[in-house]
Formats: sequence, structure tokens, C-alpha cells
Amino acid sequence: QVQLMESGGGLVQRGGSLKLSCLGSRFNMYNAEMSWYRQTPGKEREFVATISSFSSTTKYGDAVKGRFTISKDNAKSTAYLQMNDLKFEDTAVYYCNTKYWGSDIWGQGTQVTVSS
Repeated sequence: QVQLMESGGGLVQRGGSLKLSCLGSRFNMYNAEMSWYRQTPGKEREFVATISSFSSTTKYGDAVKGRFTISKDNAKSTAYLQMNDLKFEDTAVYYCNTKYWGSDIWGQGTQVTVSS
């Protein structure tokens, strides 16, 4: 079945950078809209960024605008989230998302922790 697998999370100092990857399988990423969300304990999942199916447009949540960049490499079936100038409040589990035949597909998540 369609699957997403995130990687690249870890511990990073405040002000540092991290790049997350999302490997998709069993679907064509070229014509898929890909998104990133994040979640912290006790809170709802928060929208981070999305890139349109043909990479023509991107949108970002207000909390990450100007610091995060979403992209995808269709040949590698991989979406990315470049995160710069990380803040304590960016600490969360980051999830990759796409829609397949109207159903939401989620990865297992990758933990990002920002320390002082």
C-alpha cells in the first residue's frame, strides 16, 4: 500500500538547522501534493508546509514562514523540509502527509528537539 517514511529528525541547538526527508512508495510523487505537519503532546497536529503536485506553489504556516522550506525530488520520490533558525517551539514530532484517492496518508513521524 501507499507509504510514507520520515527521517532526519534529531537533537539540534537553538538557531541551528535540520533537513527532514519523506520517502514515498507505491505512488507517483510527481502529481502528488505533499505536506508537513507537526505535533506536540496534548496539542492538535499543526500545519507546517505544503507543496503543490507540480511544485508550482508552496504554502507555510505562520510560525515557520521565512525559516522553513519545503521541496520535493520526484525522481527520488522524496519530499524535504529544510528547517533553519530553529527555535525551542519547533520541538515536535514532524509528520509527512499526502492524499491518495481522497484518503490522508501519514508517515510514522520523526522527532525534532531544539535545545539551548
